[in-house]
Amino acid sequence: MLPTDIELLTAPHSPALHGELLLTGLSKPDLAANRAHGVVRRISPAGGDRPWTHGPRDSAPAISPDGTRVAFLRVTGERGAQLHVMPADGGEARAVTDVPLGVEAFRWAPDSRRIAFTARVPEPGRYGTPDADGRTVEAAAEAPRRITRFDYRIDDIGFLRDRPQRLFVVDTEVEEPAELSPLTDHQVDVHDPEWTPDGEFVLVVAPRDWGRVETLNADLYAVPVDGGEPVLAVRTEGDAAAPLVTADGTVYFHGLEFTGPDMVRNRGLWAAPLRTDGEPATARRLTDAETVDTDGGAGRPALLGDEVLVVVRTRGAAELRAVPSDAHLAKLADLRCLLGEKAAVRGFTVDGDRIAAVVASPVDAGEVVLLEGGEARTLTEFSAPLREKVRPAVELTATASDGHQVHGWVVLPEGEGPHPVLLVVHGGPFAPYEWSLFDEAQVYASAGYAVVMANPRGSAGYGESHGRAIVHALCTVDVTDLLSFLDAALERSDLDSSRVGVMGGSYGGLMTTWLSAHHGERFRAAWSERAVNAWDSFAGSSDIGWEFVECYVGTDPEVQRERSPLTYAAKIGIPFAVVHSEEDWRCPVEQAQRLFVALRANGVETEFLLFPGEGHELSRSGRPRHRVQRFEAVLDWWGRYLR
Repeated sequence: MLPTDIELLTAPHSPALHGELLLTGLSKPDLAANRAHGVVRRISPAGGDRPWTHGPRDSAPAISPDGTRVAFLRVTGERGAQLHVMPADGGEARAVTDVPLGVEAFRWAPDSRRIAFTARVPEPGRYGTPDADGRTVEAAAEAPRRITRFDYRIDDIGFLRDRPQRLFVVDTEVEEPAELSPLTDHQVDVHDPEWTPDGEFVLVVAPRDWGRVETLNADLYAVPVDGGEPVLAVRTEGDAAAPLVTADGTVYFHGLEFTGPDMVRNRGLWAAPLRTDGEPATARRLTDAETVDTDGGAGRPALLGDEVLVVVRTRGAAELRAVPSDAHLAKLADLRCLLGEKAAVRGFTVDGDRIAAVVASPVDAGEVVLLEGGEARTLTEFSAPLREKVRPAVELTATASDGHQVHGWVVLPEGEGPHPVLLVVHGGPFAPYEWSLFDEAQVYASAGYAVVMANPRGSAGYGESHGRAIVHALCTVDVTDLLSFLDAALERSDLDSSRVGVMGGSYGGLMTTWLSAHHGERFRAAWSERAVNAWDSFAGSSDIGWEFVECYVGTDPEVQRERSPLTYAAKIGIPFAVVHSEEDWRCPVEQAQRLFVALRANGVETEFLLFPGEGHELSRSGRPRHRVQRFEAVLDWWGRYLR
């Protein structure tokens, strides 16, 4: 896979199914336009697909409950994605919203006429909107922001308090988009709208106590559609995401159970009775905290008979599992697996007893799969042009010095070798490498490098205790696991142990710097990207620094210094690339600047590669040309030091 082959990363998403109508959003990088290209495709249950919309920036199709209409998001100008609706049997799409910053998420009402959606509402005079005097000013000329809280901005989105995300309901049968009044106030961001069966309330996720003070906790609130104050419906044990309300009045949701800033926990499936009378319901956990880690990003729970379907992360897979609706702390082994073994389910939907899902594998960016009658059939071939370029990933389990089993993969280049080696460390840290195509590993392997990828302690999907092993213990057992896994990989005769490089981003960038300082003799060079290097300044400059540092490192300045790779910069002697984005608010650019200056002052052969206009997600969702330029820079770097 060449750097420019990112245009072949055609990824389906947001499957929608009603009767014979099966739709999916489809996106891929577009180098010419330098942005993502998005369309909606209709999938035939017999296999194959055809255009439903022509884009170039369409996404998130959703079919009305009665099956007569389809809603989706479309970007046509500078005002963000707007809701469009069209007949399910074909016809012209019609815009039903015109909100300044675009629609974020939406949900059809049971009456198949109204849609609840969330959208950010800017203060007058900001983000291209006119001020009280009717003047519109450029961003640099806006009035100063008055900041009084920790939670005032977030990476890849921007400032929050001056454009809160509010709830709206639109009647889709209006002739022209009308000015709508939000149903929630400016005090909080609300998320994940879901209708109650009677159509009188919309359930939303919102910060605890309606955001009176900054908090990591979130609860479920019922917002009256005809106006009125939100009602606390479910008080969680930590937070909530992606609620589903069933016809019998049960609320299912993905929830975290935690206190304080310690959020390194497995997310689970929870259930509670729907309450809108002002007395919040008590939720019960259906899945075991240690073995079951549900993935709210893959979609809200869905009913299938007397079971509730959720995606669960386990040993690098993201599997669609069935949880009995009457379960109590059910363990992973007790939940039947429907899809996703040695693969990753990215999204799914249920219609009767049929399931449509997007499933990614180690050789594709995702295909649409239909499961009916116990048989799973892959209906699409979106990744067909990519598969012939994909290098194989060999599963490997190593044993650390303390006996712990470390799981991961080695992606092998073509030829007999011995090949130069890249140890690539993932971010998070509470995240996994998966049984899915990883474009970075494919580009590096195609260029002749064997790519070693492990899920050390601290990663997700191997039990909650595995993920929590590095809480207040960063750069201890995770280092042991990574080096043990590398040793096991280097036992292969087709890998060259004398030519090894280390690289990673975010937590992986932190680990790259740490390994270079403490085990530099093992590596020829290093590439550290969007990294945390100094916890003291990260705590005050990162969008999540006010809570993340206390969770993983603690508040003791001496401990923060001991766990900061920057502290040991003088021990680094190998060639070192510092890579960052100018608008990264997760790991602010000062983290890179401080490391570069320290290394340069110490006489280390170092380079600082700085990407303008990008945030923390550059390598995954940045501008396509920057992604290609980054790949070219990576290959140039390793070509100098490992070839």
